[in-house]
Amino acid sequence: MNYLKNQFSLFFWVFCLLGVPLLIFSSCKKEENSPTPPNILLIISDDQGWGDLGVNGNSSVHTPRIDAMAEAGVQFTRFYVSPVCSPTRAELLTGRYHPRGGIYDTSSGGERLDLDETTVAEIFRSEGYRTGAFGKWHNGTQPPYHPNNRGFEEYYGFASGHWGNYFSPMLERNGQVVQGDGFIIDDLTNQTLKFIEKESNQPFFAWLALNTPHSPMQVPDLWWDRYKNDSIPPHRYQDSESPDKTRAAWALCENIDWNVGRILDRLDSLGKLENTIVIYMSDNGPNGWRWNDGLKGIKGHTDEGGVRSPFIVFWKDHLQAKKIHQVAATIDLLPSLVDMAGISMQENKKLDGVSLKPLLMGEDQDWEERFIFSHWNGSVSVRNQDFLLDKEDRLFDLKNDPGQLEPLVNPSDSLLSLFVEAKANWKNTVLSELDRNRRELFPIGYSGSTFTHLPARDGIAHGSIQRSNRFPNSSFFTNWISESDSITWDAEVLTSGKYKATIYYAAKESAVGSIVSLHQGENQLETPVLKAHDPPFVAVEYDRYPRQESYEKDFRPLELGVIHLNEGVHSIALKSKKINGPEFIEVRLLVFEKLDE
Repeated sequence: MNYLKNQFSLFFWVFCLLGVPLLIFSSCKKEENSPTPPNILLIISDDQGWGDLGVNGNSSVHTPRIDAMAEAGVQFTRFYVSPVCSPTRAELLTGRYHPRGGIYDTSSGGERLDLDETTVAEIFRSEGYRTGAFGKWHNGTQPPYHPNNRGFEEYYGFASGHWGNYFSPMLERNGQVVQGDGFIIDDLTNQTLKFIEKESNQPFFAWLALNTPHSPMQVPDLWWDRYKNDSIPPHRYQDSESPDKTRAAWALCENIDWNVGRILDRLDSLGKLENTIVIYMSDNGPNGWRWNDGLKGIKGHTDEGGVRSPFIVFWKDHLQAKKIHQVAATIDLLPSLVDMAGISMQENKKLDGVSLKPLLMGEDQDWEERFIFSHWNGSVSVRNQDFLLDKEDRLFDLKNDPGQLEPLVNPSDSLLSLFVEAKANWKNTVLSELDRNRRELFPIGYSGSTFTHLPARDGIAHGSIQRSNRFPNSSFFTNWISESDSITWDAEVLTSGKYKATIYYAAKESAVGSIVSLHQGENQLETPVLKAHDPPFVAVEYDRYPRQESYEKDFRPLELGVIHLNEGVHSIALKSKKINGPEFIEVRLLVFEKLDE
């Protein structure tokens, strides 16, 4: 039996034998006689730091709509996320620290959320909510890790890591490849609006996962022109700052603000604003050295600057405007939203988060002291309301030194040991659950799903073939010059049968007449390359700062034909039986469509 089959079989037989599901919630029911369930709109930006909003003291960036929402709603001044993308999303979905869910990387399968985790979307969908996710997923590409298999009925965006083109890029809608429409943040907002506007008696749970101001720093002229000549104010890390990158980040933040305003206005015009809980946050610290209210560190760091995020909760006529200073974290979202929606639940897997409803609603002034843990790539910090123990076990007084300028020289033994022991216990009980050595197989043919995407990101190049960029997300394979070269994916076919295979490729005129072949053991098919397709890199004129990510092209689909795939662990290989000219095709994506027998 293969790996995923073993997982599914184990869960099934334990269910049958014990009579209870291995899910976080064995019971999720609305309280009887409860009022109309609130809609949920969760907006998360990407690489927007604490200091990238006007409301948090940045006078250089213009974010009037988010600022107004914060001032009319609830602002958390000490809200913590993870240092990078995938872990924060996993914690948001599950209410549990990301090592428990198997997250240890942002690509190559290490970003996939374990299948025995129950998501907030699954809970709300089971309660009769319409559920939709729009934008960056980053917790697994292939079903059953795909958002459509984790509780979201509707999905529009990109599931595989991060993207390198923000202007009408290749996206997907529920597994089918589609072309985006315009600047990606505007497009994602439009799709979210369509979901919100749909006439229905059901409440909605919508997750808008924006992918800016993450690099590449591609900004439409409309927004860039507002900042391109702005001066940069002095700050703690100004000697390390890249001014144009900062200007582009500000421009992208203002574009986000405009789109948030569009959604709030539409909710208001539909009469839904009073019954919609709107949350705004980011997934980690800023993606560069820029003004961040003096906080230490940036994205990827477990210090304050890497993990303190804006967190705003707005619920018109239900929440009073105020600031909350108690520490809170991404792990608190699931229990808080479930609680505020009036859903009762029974935990069969321990949640790490707690409901913030008492703080939000002013129901309870007594709040239990707690520790919040931050982890990435072996570094762990722990903080409570007053102190922070950093990754090197240095203790900082955050109350008097929020910028972590100087560690405490002689903290009391009792105080220091309290934090050291808390960190050691967390490592032993939470971090120890993480398996970095597991074999990453990419599933094909999950029951209930039609499409499986195998992007270049998840493939392995052999021979002279090279990846277009050292960062695998959004990359493609190029420099295919020999018939001995190949691309493989470590795959696990979950359902035997016939599959239509399509690759998204680029090829010069000299490659016409070459033959591409697809293999799974003895199963194979061959297809000639009949049309040249050699497009330039797209939207490069909108890069306002040199990128690290791969440039992208508009890759064309080439249907390879129908192949029979055998169930089990097998390598999927792309090869060439014949190459005309000095170079074969470039490959961005392989798609399998499961066909009815």
